[in-house]
Amino acid sequence: MTICIFPGTFNPIHSAHLKMAEFALAKFGFEKIIFIPAYIPPHKDVDKKLANHRFKMVQIATQSNDKFDVSDIEYKSEGKSYTLITVKKVKELYKIKDKLSLIIGTDAFKNIKSWYKTEELKDLVHFIVFRRGEDLIDINEFIDYDFEITSMPKIDISSTEIRNDYLKENLEEIKDYIKENELYA
Repeated sequence: MTICIFPGTFNPIHSAHLKMAEFALAKFGFEKIIFIPAYIPPHKDVDKKLANHRFKMVQIATQSNDKFDVSDIEYKSEGKSYTLITVKKVKELYKIKDKLSLIIGTDAFKNIKSWYKTEELKDLVHFIVFRRGEDLIDINEFIDYDFEITSMPKIDISSTEIRNDYLKENLEEIKDYIKENELYA
């Protein structure tokens, strides 16, 4: 089975995340996209009390697509979610010998060199880097990483914008969940 992982904070998940995953399924022929919500992202300051809500929202948002799975691999550790550790666990779980494909945005990829044990991580992952708006990267700076930049029809929305105005641009079922649980008020 050809899989691709999509790790992230998903604070909250929104339609652009789903469209990126659908695009990756179609363009690269993956059989599954595995969403992996971070329990505690090491590069972002998020409210730990929202961790279970973020996980539940990803489950709700992805349930209608049988090619999407949600993994609790980072939740089981209940610690900081380091991509290297996650990748190793996924490779072992799915018995993947080759590099594992991983969806990432240009904003996160620009900081990849500061990630936990990035020298080891880059040998295990093929990064599928989605351009975000006009965000560009200097490919020469990342020449020793296995990556490709891909673009899809412009969807320039961020989780920060949704937290600030969650009713404006999100999936109906996620809006309902946010209201019901009084999140991001």
